[in-house]
Amino acid sequence: MTEENKENAAPEAKPEAQQLPVAHKFLVGEKMGMTQLFDDAGNLHAVTVVKAGPCRVAYTRTAEKDGYQAVCLAFGHKKEQRANAAEKGLAKKLSTAPLKHLREFRVADLKGAAQGQTASVERFAEGEYVDVQGISKGHGFCGGMKRHNFAGGSASHGASDRERAPGSLGSRRSLGRVLPGQRMAGHWGVETVSVQKVKIVKVIPEENLILVNSGIPGATGSTVYITLTNKKVPNPKANKVSKNKVKQDAGKKPAAKPAAKK
Repeated sequence: MTEENKENAAPEAKPEAQQLPVAHKFLVGEKMGMTQLFDDAGNLHAVTVVKAGPCRVAYTRTAEKDGYQAVCLAFGHKKEQRANAAEKGLAKKLSTAPLKHLREFRVADLKGAAQGQTASVERFAEGEYVDVQGISKGHGFCGGMKRHNFAGGSASHGASDRERAPGSLGSRRSLGRVLPGQRMAGHWGVETVSVQKVKIVKVIPEENLILVNSGIPGATGSTVYITLTNKKVPNPKANKVSKNKVKQDAGKKPAAKPAAKK
């Protein structure tokens, strides 16, 4: 092949990454915001839109080598100059840009999980229940009324400086100290919060979107982690027939057959 033919030749297509087995039901995503959605029955639901995946399997942990079993999913990319040497080395193994968010998910069995595989939203189905974890919004330093919903003091009898005071801390003479965990003013938010047993209302594979029937922690654009819930979930409702309806149907005489023509 001449040099001109080499230049005009189409670039070699990269082999597509294999899919992570569907048995591993967990994903890393980004909170997009909230909206409303009508279901098939015409009921209106307030839903949170999560852009989940596609995620890459950055690496796996094995019990023989690491002492536990886990699958690490990566979501999003960062600039080359903002990645350290370890992140650049991992990206080179996967033949991709440096990865932004990494999260390990413990599993009982790896079940065919391998480095370089891709996980998409198609592993979840409508009607399933999941747990969503994220970092709550930060509110800075707050007083007792805003942070713990205290009632505050009376606004009458000249107590103008006690309206938003937290009140007594209950340290008393025999105790002489404030007990640990006492609700007081302080920093509020930026904590890991999990919302459990949230129903998936709709899955849009073309846009990598999952719509869940609940509010989830974090601001718009924050990273969230979705896992299949281990809570007891309700069984799908079956069309129950009342006993009176069964008795009425049983008491009805069968329709007479038309007489045969002679």
